[in-house]
Parts: sequence; C-alpha cells; structure tokens
Amino acid sequence: METEGVFDPETLADAREAYESVGPAAQTVVREVATAMEFDQAEYQERVTGEVVETARDALFASLLTVTVADRAAFDAWREDADVDVTVLGSSDVDRVVWHTAPFAEQAIAATFQNERDAAVATLRRQAFGRLYRDRL
Repeated sequence: METEGVFDPETLADAREAYESVGPAAQTVVREVATAMEFDQAEYQERVTGEVVETARDALFASLLTVTVADRAAFDAWREDADVDVTVLGSSDVDRVVWHTAPFAEQAIAATFQNERDAAVATLRRQAFGRLYRDRL
C-alpha cells in the first residue's frame, strides 16, 4: 500500500485553508502560461478571467490530494473498517484500487485500475474534487 499527495484535510476548514493556499500558485501558473503563449496585454486581459484562474486553482488543489494506492485485498480490508461511505468507480474485475477519503464529508471515492496507475490516480483526484470538495469550497 502506498500513499502520495500533500492535502489530506480532516475538516472542512482544513480543506478550505488548503484550497486557498494554492490560489497564488494558480495565478502564477496562469500568468506564466499566458506569457509562454505570447499573449499581449490586450489578449491577456480578454482571455485570462477569474474563471480561468479558478479552474487552475481547482486543478492544482485536486492534483495535490492525498491518495492511497493498493491491491484489491488491501482496499477491501481498509473498506471493512472505514467509517465513511465509499463510492467505487470502475470494474470489480481488476486488481488495483486508488482512493481518497474526506472525513469531514464522511465519504471516500475509489477508482479501480489494472495497469495505468498514473492515469487512475489523476482520474481519482479529479473525481474526488468534483464529488467531495467543489460544492463545499
């Protein structure tokens, strides 16, 4: 069993603090990408909206969520003892699972995978953000 990531908020206040902390980084990333794309001042003003920066913040936050990656047996053992509702995305016929728990929401999201670990982790983080955090933040 492996755990990776930065943000593992226990409370909604912790989640909000972590989400706010990536705001400046999101602004910097968007500004640097716009510079690399050679936006002039007018194009920057027109295209780099608050929504664009918010999307970058959402993606940064999601990409930093802590996830656990394990085989099916380890996941099933964890799930038996989990004090949260668990939503599992994917097939029950594969050997590996990645999951994220949001204790404040009393929920966890899991995704199954066979070979594409990095893709499963990225997908799970996006799903966890959309299902567990977006409406609360």
